[in-house]
Amino acid sequence: MKKIRMLAVLCFAGYATSYAQNTNIKGFTAAAATKQLQAEKDFDKHISNVRIGHNIKELAARPHHLGSPGGKAVAQAVLQKFKEYGWDARIETYQVLFPTPKTRLLELTYPTRYTAKLKEPAVAEDATSGQEGQLPTYNAWGADGDVTGELVYVNYGLPDDYEQLNKLGIDVKGKIVIAKYGRSWRGIKPKVAYEHGAIGCIIYSDPKDDGFYQGEVYPKGPFKNDQTVQRGSVMDMVIYPGDPLTPNVGATAKAKRLDKSEAQTILKIPVLPISYGDAQPLLAALGGPVAPADWRGALPITYHVGPGKAKVHLKIEHNWDLVPAYNVIAKIKGSQFPEQWVIRGNHHDAWVNGADDPISGLAAQLEEARAIGLLVKAGYKPKRTLVYCAWDGEEPSLLGSTEWVEDHAVELKEKAVAYINSDGNSRGFLGAGGSHALEVFTSEIAKDVMDPQTRVSVFERKRANDAVHAVSAKAQKAILKQDTLTLSALGTGSDYSAFLQHLGIPTLNLGYGGEDSGGDYHSIYDSYDDYVRFKDSSFVYGVALAQTAGRAVLRLANADVLPFDFVTLGKVINQYEGEVKQLTEQLRERYSTENQLIKSNSYQLANDPKDKSILPVAKPEVPSFDFAAFDNALQKLKQLATALNGVSGQALKDAKLAAKFNNAVYQAEKSLLIAEGLPKRPWYRHSIYAPGFYTGYGVKTLPGIREAIEQNNWEEARQQIAVATKAIEQLNTKLGNITQVQ
Repeated sequence: MKKIRMLAVLCFAGYATSYAQNTNIKGFTAAAATKQLQAEKDFDKHISNVRIGHNIKELAARPHHLGSPGGKAVAQAVLQKFKEYGWDARIETYQVLFPTPKTRLLELTYPTRYTAKLKEPAVAEDATSGQEGQLPTYNAWGADGDVTGELVYVNYGLPDDYEQLNKLGIDVKGKIVIAKYGRSWRGIKPKVAYEHGAIGCIIYSDPKDDGFYQGEVYPKGPFKNDQTVQRGSVMDMVIYPGDPLTPNVGATAKAKRLDKSEAQTILKIPVLPISYGDAQPLLAALGGPVAPADWRGALPITYHVGPGKAKVHLKIEHNWDLVPAYNVIAKIKGSQFPEQWVIRGNHHDAWVNGADDPISGLAAQLEEARAIGLLVKAGYKPKRTLVYCAWDGEEPSLLGSTEWVEDHAVELKEKAVAYINSDGNSRGFLGAGGSHALEVFTSEIAKDVMDPQTRVSVFERKRANDAVHAVSAKAQKAILKQDTLTLSALGTGSDYSAFLQHLGIPTLNLGYGGEDSGGDYHSIYDSYDDYVRFKDSSFVYGVALAQTAGRAVLRLANADVLPFDFVTLGKVINQYEGEVKQLTEQLRERYSTENQLIKSNSYQLANDPKDKSILPVAKPEVPSFDFAAFDNALQKLKQLATALNGVSGQALKDAKLAAKFNNAVYQAEKSLLIAEGLPKRPWYRHSIYAPGFYTGYGVKTLPGIREAIEQNNWEEARQQIAVATKAIEQLNTKLGNITQVQ
């Protein structure tokens, strides 16, 4: 480890010599780059960590969830700030469905009685923790219900956990399940429980994952105390996000709405989050087999699976109201290309006070807007129109951004050059995900932004951290040789989803973190007091986010030639194809081994189950898949992307060619959309990136192909290989046309 750290230090030293002298920017002529870099220096001078901290304290001063008086007040305050900064700003309002709790009851009825507290206590060290107007602890979009049943512990409540339960001979049909937060998005847990016949779902955070096992608990430390609860949406938004009653159309006052019973994304069973303090009596009452070793948490009990004797009563009722969602939209009109939009967004609503999620990101965005406004007053003229958005209703499943995108879809398809998103922000390392044609562009920015702790670039600090945590010496060397940042693929969970996965708009999601462990997420303790103690006490990473996202906005706005690089995209798709092929081989080997064990009666000899119905059934034979056409399309993409980079170089010398090139190139990613959408969820149309059907926030790349193989749907897999091939061929046609623009 000491040797690795020394390598990281050497990398830092090398950076200070090499990158500080770089004056080239992708997409700019030499003269334009000089002018742009000076503008960025001026921009940096206007960014204040003190002002970012002030805005966090002001905007997180009271609860401000969707539809609340506090939510409206925050939207109005953000609107006023944009106007003060010189932007043309207004509020666009949508009417969206939003359930809030009316009745919440959870009680253990047998073999002893216990009524869950379902209440987070105020603490003296947190000034806002006892305020009026806090949303109670609940999960939005679970069903109303009054159910009583035996309790079963299902670990993290994922499909593999139910396979383990099946091997133990345990069926959850007609029962209530209790699952741990973690390993997946929370909404997957009740979804899978319902698919297995459960009548209710309880979710808790085990202290082994987030609590005393990890460190001191709040308020002494950052981790969950025994009464902290994670609120959150459990909407089945892998089908579609946004208002459940208005899929594919903006939820305006006059929008045609589904009946609530028709909404696909509202769950069918009641769901409730609880603290580990409330979970312990329930888990302690369970009988049945002792839980497998890797299922056990850190509570001072023996973890059993159940069902045993434990019975619980769960009653949930909601107010199902239409409430206003206030999106703040601010613009600065482009001087040369006003019909090309660079869009920047962060949400403003929170489950409670939300100092970290989302106000820390919003405060950085507001500081960017202020600095850009000052540049404009001093004579700076962005060539393209800037659109800054503060979204409402993100927490209950991306309501504000999705409805705005659906409402403005025709205009956005024509005008949106890119969307740059952020959310909560904290101390640590740059996290960047998005469209891989923007990877080189993002890498350049990361090399030009200084990390406030180490005073090297955020690129170099992230690379050193990746090297320190490399799994092998070989991997470490490969990381240290990398000269570009690796963008992660995007699933869902923040406001970029409708832009990227529904309309195919090139997207980046940016933020800092990794040194901010703790359990304040979606609780009453996500407060200013918590943030300054355990997150980013001097708000310097708010400055880093503003500098990073601000550069992305300004460079896209003023680039002579838009800085897309499809060579990188082709390499990444080729990597994803390799992963899918490897998945196929792994399934083939696994299924073959399991079938051999079944034939030899090894399972029965090992377990000797009395109920023969729980013995494993034979796995299907995994066929071979023909990727020849897909490979040909990728090879063609490589050739065309290389040629396109040559044309972009020529366009830097020819303004007329640059205009034609730019008009076409930002539309290219839309070619990767699937007209009919993904199987079982046509709202998601991107052939390369989508949230997983059973991972929620987590991404599935080449999702149509990958998920069909995972689900053993071989015919669908063949169809989706053809669909993805067609999408790449569409992109090839688009890039081929662009190479002919001269």
